[in-house]
Amino acid sequence: MARQILFNATGGPEVLEVADVTPRDPGPGEIRVANRAVGLNFIDIYVRTGLYPANPPSGLGTEGAGVVEAVGDGVDDFAEGDRVAYAQAPLGSYADFTVMPVDKAIALPAAIDFETAAAGMLKGLTVQYLIRQTYAIGEDDTILFHAAAGGVGSIACQWAHALGAHVIGTVSNEDKASTAHRNGAWMTIDYTRESVPERVRELTDGAMVPVVYDSVGKDTWADSLACLAKRGLMVSFGNASGPVEGVNLAELNKGGSLFVTRPSLNGYADTRERFEMMCDDLFAVIESGDVKIRIGQRFGLEQAADAHRALANRETTGSTILTL
Repeated sequence: MARQILFNATGGPEVLEVADVTPRDPGPGEIRVANRAVGLNFIDIYVRTGLYPANPPSGLGTEGAGVVEAVGDGVDDFAEGDRVAYAQAPLGSYADFTVMPVDKAIALPAAIDFETAAAGMLKGLTVQYLIRQTYAIGEDDTILFHAAAGGVGSIACQWAHALGAHVIGTVSNEDKASTAHRNGAWMTIDYTRESVPERVRELTDGAMVPVVYDSVGKDTWADSLACLAKRGLMVSFGNASGPVEGVNLAELNKGGSLFVTRPSLNGYADTRERFEMMCDDLFAVIESGDVKIRIGQRFGLEQAADAHRALANRETTGSTILTL
């Protein structure tokens, strides 16, 4: 028997329950991974609450790292005992094990431990497509990144700094501002006390920024658009405050022929070749030391509900993982 977090109906953190289950054998083209650590992400909250579709009873989570303990027919790339990481497994990684298609797993370099991989795969690959593909930031670019002290923001600040960019990060208090600065942010804005557009205007001498990365959603939509330079790009990649609704396209014209995109990891890591390229890029910056995956919180598997509360209440910094 093994443990797995399940929910029988969408709702608050209290719907998450620990169940004893029998791990199934992997089918053709699948592997079963004995998890050593599991990553938590805000998208898990979207699934639990029903914002993103799920079919309860359901497992939760898509990210983790561990050791291959069984392989299905036709699997040649991995063998029992191999170290792997993953970020796009079928729902259910909040568990002692994960069964997944083999093409969703990647070999984990010996220099990267399981906790780092579980904390950094989805967030790190998200940053990879955001700053290397959606808008390929360059040296001396000045960008705005919301939630700069969070899991994605912490990685983005470091990686962008290594590329020579100047990151303006939004935060909610002095501790998070300090975290963002340690991670390489050039300047921070406390959105609880300051007007973000006004402060961006001051910091850029009126030029504003060519790109805004926004995972907050509804609460920051208008301010994010107001921070863009003409023909700037609004990258809306999350809904922490709720989904953006009632978008008026005329506002993009008024702002100066602005662009908007709503990207996702699945939209970028959509082939094995692209997935491997993105992982190679991520692993390289981790191994070089340019990006350190900082784990701010560790919870036991049975504490998954507590972990969700902390994440939803913005009480976390860096990445949050479940330890097994």
